[in-house]
Amino acid sequence: LLPCRMLRHSQVRTFPLLQIQINGRSRTQHAPRRALATLLSEKRINASSDIEALSESVALNEFRAYLDASKSRSAPIQSSPLGLPATATVPLLQSIFTTFWLHYHSRVASLCGEGFYTIGPCGEENLSGAALALEEEDSVALHYRHLGISVLRGWRRRSDGKYDQKSFEKVVLDRARGYTVSLVDPVTSGNHCALGGNPTDFIVTSTLASQAPPAVGRALGNTLAHHVIKSSDHLTFPKKAVHYVTLGDGSINNAHFLAALNLARYAQHNRQKCPVVFGISNNEMCISLKGNKYLSNFLQSAGVQVFECDGNRIGEVYQSTRDAVEYSRKKGRPSIVVYKDLKRRFGHAATDRQNAYLEDEEIEEQRAGGNLELACEDAVASGEISWDEVARIFEEVGATVEHAFDEASQEPKVSERKQQLEQASQPRVEIPRLLQDAGYEGKVAEGRKDIMRKNMNKGLAEQLETNPRVVYLGEDVEHGGYYLVTDSLAKKFPRRVRDFPPDETTLIGAGMGYAQAGLVPIVEIPYAKYLDCGADMFFEACVSNWLSGGKAGLGMVFRLQGFDRGTFGGNFHTHNTLHMPPGIDVVCYSNGEDYVRGLRGAVKQAEGGRLTMLVDCTDLLNKRHLVGKDKGWLRAYPADSGEALSVHDVRVYGTNPSGRGKIAVVSYGNGVVTSLQAREELSAELKEDVDVIDCMLLSEAPDGLKEELQMYDKVVFADICKEGQNPFSGMLPTLNRTVDNGGAELSKKQWSLIAACKTYNPLGNLVTFLNVEDVKAAINEINER
Repeated sequence: LLPCRMLRHSQVRTFPLLQIQINGRSRTQHAPRRALATLLSEKRINASSDIEALSESVALNEFRAYLDASKSRSAPIQSSPLGLPATATVPLLQSIFTTFWLHYHSRVASLCGEGFYTIGPCGEENLSGAALALEEEDSVALHYRHLGISVLRGWRRRSDGKYDQKSFEKVVLDRARGYTVSLVDPVTSGNHCALGGNPTDFIVTSTLASQAPPAVGRALGNTLAHHVIKSSDHLTFPKKAVHYVTLGDGSINNAHFLAALNLARYAQHNRQKCPVVFGISNNEMCISLKGNKYLSNFLQSAGVQVFECDGNRIGEVYQSTRDAVEYSRKKGRPSIVVYKDLKRRFGHAATDRQNAYLEDEEIEEQRAGGNLELACEDAVASGEISWDEVARIFEEVGATVEHAFDEASQEPKVSERKQQLEQASQPRVEIPRLLQDAGYEGKVAEGRKDIMRKNMNKGLAEQLETNPRVVYLGEDVEHGGYYLVTDSLAKKFPRRVRDFPPDETTLIGAGMGYAQAGLVPIVEIPYAKYLDCGADMFFEACVSNWLSGGKAGLGMVFRLQGFDRGTFGGNFHTHNTLHMPPGIDVVCYSNGEDYVRGLRGAVKQAEGGRLTMLVDCTDLLNKRHLVGKDKGWLRAYPADSGEALSVHDVRVYGTNPSGRGKIAVVSYGNGVVTSLQAREELSAELKEDVDVIDCMLLSEAPDGLKEELQMYDKVVFADICKEGQNPFSGMLPTLNRTVDNGGAELSKKQWSLIAACKTYNPLGNLVTFLNVEDVKAAINEINER
């Protein structure tokens, strides 16, 4: 006999056409007919002896025996109300059972080769009641062990106040889809197994506590959003929303949580509204590291209001969570609610080797749990349910969950690379190519010319003036920043140009939260090297659209300054390597005119839920001259606010107004100036015309570059990043393809690639950067081929 009472259904099923949503686009895909031998139900029968040996199966049989014995117990003479909302006790108990059964079947499915995620919530099922303390429009981001809260929160009530059974079955099926990585999982579309996915329930990755900084950002951002946004269409949460985020006790040591708590305390100290609630479950285990009561010590200096309860008692969980939520809602301050005395049953995940760090007695004590029994006893003692009903509901939930796994396991899984590529980012907002067919050296603005920094300042002011959703976040930006790019903006736009404490994890996480609250944040990273300090939060932002299966865009603009050539600050202020993961457009402009148009385009993309990073070369900000005192690098401000650059635009600096030369030097940022200066020095001795192509998009090969390269016989790529880790190296596979396959047939041309030295940049010296002599040598070498 199997330890689970299996729900029988037809052995072979025919599945209909499925409508898959990717980035808002509908795609029809067949759910294939599965042969009998591949059905999960059949595999369970074949693996019955292995399933019986699971710790979860032993615990299941023990709990069933407990329920059978409890049926003969007398009902309480006097009920003990739990203080829960009306009609909530039975659905709460059902959610608790669902959490156990989902974990059980995730382990069974994994053993049968049909499940792929086994991090377990068991021991923390009774935290489900925290969902009852939250409003539907409060934002939630849940640690992966807090599955029960997600189950009950996703279960909808009818107009009569009762919980709808059909919505419960959908919640269960959707969770099973996550474990079996079904393509129709509404959370990640088969890309991962994660909680969240509802409009105010945010997806959490497997990175410890990375959900915490954006939660604080949502709390701060929502307050500002209601101050500056007049149209409710762009507001994500109501004004009095609370932002609830959970983690385990081990995660309080993680830099993400410490950064988030520090920001919440900083806001509280400065009397800024920050209604965030940190829910911390304490089982005294962080995989193999024991807590040794450190959480209690930590909370003594938490600096925010702390609420505590026994996490095994369903009434206490609800009441303490309610108290914390209402405190934060009423006061506008952060709080912590701690769920104490929990057990971690069955280890961290199926791969967890508990016997390597726990004694057998400790493992058994954890496995025995007792929390399910307490939940049942509290529910029966309330007088709202009998022992017979408890046992019946437990088995019915088990059958529902088993059926959901059987169905989900037969649904299609990720099978196409194209889907994965589409889901990395939201679709680009269509912006016509401004420089395409614009003639010699492209479109040039007319009027009074100025240095790049001042045009950038005007461009930022234009965005803040014309779009009330735009906010500017950074470090030392209110007084104008290190390079005066934000000079006077804070005075013109109070509250919307804001300084943050000097921590990039905090800054980027807050920016993510601001975006989720309906704002369009421009986040300034003061120096390119400092992005490393917040790198994981940056990667979290980049992966967010893909993780949601293309359904949850994150519209932001990063402004990365302090990049490349300079003598001030040494390597840590002249960093010349770039992070370019999937999910973000990285662009670098060489002059103020193109920067302004590019900024307009980036903000449009952010409004469409897409990420862009603008990279600023420090040496260009105040640059006036190209050669001698010619004022050749000053540019006029493009006054038409409707003019924006497409990322696929490139600018060609030619030498012959009637056509293209034979040699092209492709570069960006400082490299454009360096290449133009090299061309000028070689002009007297070269017989061939040399054109310089300013390639502004770095994270992929732009269409404009592919088109232009078809016109040249010889190409030099002059990259200002370091050898072996530079943008042009990443473009070469694409450019080598045929034109019909989206390339430029570079393999048929003479080409070379030069880049900066693969080392670090010394203080007060320019020796390691790409220079004029490097470009001259490359041009001469390819010219002689």
